[in-house]
Amino acid sequence: MVYILVWLSMVLSIRKLDLKFDSVVDRELSIRNIGVQFDSVVDRVLSIRNQSVQFASVIIRVLSIRKLDLKFDSVVDRELSIRNIGVQFDSVVDRVLSIRNQSVIIRVLSIRKLDLKFDTVVDRELSIRNVGVQFDGVVDRVLRCMFCRYLRNHISNLFAGAFEERDKTPLKPVIPKASSSQVQKSIELISRAKRPLILVGSQATLPPVPAEQLRKSLEKIGIPCFLGGMARGLLGQYSPIQPRQKRGEALKEADVVILAGAVADFRLSYGRTFSRKSKIIAVNRNKNQLLKNSDMFWKPTIAIEGDVASFITELADGLKGFKCDQEWIQKLKDKDNDKENVNREKSKEKTEKHLNPLKVLMEAEEVMSDNTVMVADGGDFVSTAAYILRPRSPLHWLDPGAFGTLGVGGGFALGAKLCRPDCDVWIIYGDGSLGYSIAEFDTFTRHKIPVIALVGNDAAWTQIEREQLPMFGSSVACKLDYLNYETVSVGYGGKGCRLDRSNEDKIKEVLLQAIKDSREGHSVLINALIGTTNFREGSLSV
Repeated sequence: MVYILVWLSMVLSIRKLDLKFDSVVDRELSIRNIGVQFDSVVDRVLSIRNQSVQFASVIIRVLSIRKLDLKFDSVVDRELSIRNIGVQFDSVVDRVLSIRNQSVIIRVLSIRKLDLKFDTVVDRELSIRNVGVQFDGVVDRVLRCMFCRYLRNHISNLFAGAFEERDKTPLKPVIPKASSSQVQKSIELISRAKRPLILVGSQATLPPVPAEQLRKSLEKIGIPCFLGGMARGLLGQYSPIQPRQKRGEALKEADVVILAGAVADFRLSYGRTFSRKSKIIAVNRNKNQLLKNSDMFWKPTIAIEGDVASFITELADGLKGFKCDQEWIQKLKDKDNDKENVNREKSKEKTEKHLNPLKVLMEAEEVMSDNTVMVADGGDFVSTAAYILRPRSPLHWLDPGAFGTLGVGGGFALGAKLCRPDCDVWIIYGDGSLGYSIAEFDTFTRHKIPVIALVGNDAAWTQIEREQLPMFGSSVACKLDYLNYETVSVGYGGKGCRLDRSNEDKIKEVLLQAIKDSREGHSVLINALIGTTNFREGSLSV
């Protein structure tokens, strides 16, 4: 007695040692001269050589061989008829038959002069020895079905209720506010201050307080303010209470410092720039940012987890009659003017090659209109621009944030121009960051969104090289090349021009022409080839 899986959908008749297979899974089998030819049975290739038959994917259940008689009993509830030593299989269903012990062993299968060999049955290895066939294992179709059921069930659970009706009204934002006692303590501390200072960060520009209202509150308080990040431009292009240079020195002299959204991270040397004698009022919506690096290099006198602009507004209302010492304001302004003059003189210096970046930026500052939005996207060139360029009004300066997320320039400019189509939109690019979004010139052209891109091309990742070189003595991976980026702009349908030493005397003329072209509907890229200076030498970049 030997057990076998049932053959798939075939008709087998045996007459005088001749085998005829008809309609096996709708495939034609022809047998001549005790030879069997299979053509793509169950999408497998069956080859017959030397009067041997090799089957792939055969399902057999019960087979007993007695004196050349084959008897098949109850093959998946299908009728089997045996006539004249012939066996006929009539459309055996394609099912998975489970066999106890999951193994079938055919020891001897010999029909007179015809030997049948079964190989690769149900993707299991068959070893054939002495005209014997051994089947190890059964089709794993049941396991596949179980796995499919599991996946369907898992997906159903995963997305359960996904299409049910839900409340789609926007969630009300939770904005923390300073308590009245915290505001009052701050008012008392500031009222006694001789040299107060405010550092305003990007967070101050967030709703619900409009930027224009925040500006009025700061002007009402009258305390000197250093603006950073998105807060640049909050007090306009020129303001008597906004110094721009020598911030580190001012912080060392201040007796009260208000961190209005500013964070004591690397930009403030982790708090080491504060004087040990200073009283510090820190205001921030985020507790982690509020107390960053505290108890290491600095410690807040008053720590307020709340909205910055709301706090400044309440402070302005509570400081009625307060007037900041004019000598303190003038001292900071004088230092600011001195530094501006130094920068102006430095812009006249000749670099080893190409243009002085300070000169290019100062020329740009002169030609930019009062209705200009500046988008910063770069490292060293953009950091230099932050000292030279003066945003004209609140929310007219967009930058990638503290960690310099390169590549935002194209998208920021696109959004700015769509929101304020009457503005001149300038992107201040470094040549490294330009590579991330220069393809947006195609977008600018197709959608008729004209912008101006000023690229400081120094052929290097200078922000990194500035500190990597003295630390490791190598500029590996920092070098780029002086490429023709203006050609790319022209290829995308915009306009392009190049600034270098050959047309140094025409910088202003080129910039004015770019503004004219932009207002006529053309995007323009100005590829300014620049050299290196010692401006910002020693600044933290790594």
